[in-house]
Amino acid sequence: MNRLFTSAFLTDMKEKSSKGDNCLFKTWHHPGKILDQKNIYTGRVFAVDQLHIQTPDGLKIERDLIKTDPTITILAISPADQVVMSSEYRAGVNSDSVSLPAGIVNPGETSEQAAARELREETGYVAQSVTKMTRITSSEGFMDQFADLMLIKFDPSERVERHFDQDEFVNSQLVPLQQVVDWIREGKVNTAQAVSAIGYYTMFLK
Repeated sequence: MNRLFTSAFLTDMKEKSSKGDNCLFKTWHHPGKILDQKNIYTGRVFAVDQLHIQTPDGLKIERDLIKTDPTITILAISPADQVVMSSEYRAGVNSDSVSLPAGIVNPGETSEQAAARELREETGYVAQSVTKMTRITSSEGFMDQFADLMLIKFDPSERVERHFDQDEFVNSQLVPLQQVVDWIREGKVNTAQAVSAIGYYTMFLK
């Protein structure tokens, strides 16, 4: 077990699961009822809707919801446990951010197809196998975005020409998995998707 996650945490999760999910949270995954919905902004990347909702608990609330396209985050690992890490400018932090490759799922694509395409376009590496590990949400209090965390196995010797979007440039490097784990522990890699993908892999698949 990776040192990022303690045995106490896993024991606690197992004990909670054994008690039965529905006994702990009566309305877990019950949808709210949308009473009214109005678009107040539409941009290139996202839209904002104003919602009036009746929650599963019976409350009537008003929320602004950021609506986005589905996304994928890619944990690409070689046979030697080398991970593809990418550096790319991110406006949210106004700096280059080192994380796992990621992208948007285009209309008509599956998450598996999007992951293979994004890896090839941004890094030049060719996916040999693509597996969905899990799905995570992002800032679900005001955003509908989710990210499918995808595991890709690849051969570093097989590489093709990269194809970037007009407004992006990505620097990709192979980094040992343990080095990535250390960067996460030290707070150097802190994107939610990267931490989630590495954490899921080391807890359940490694």
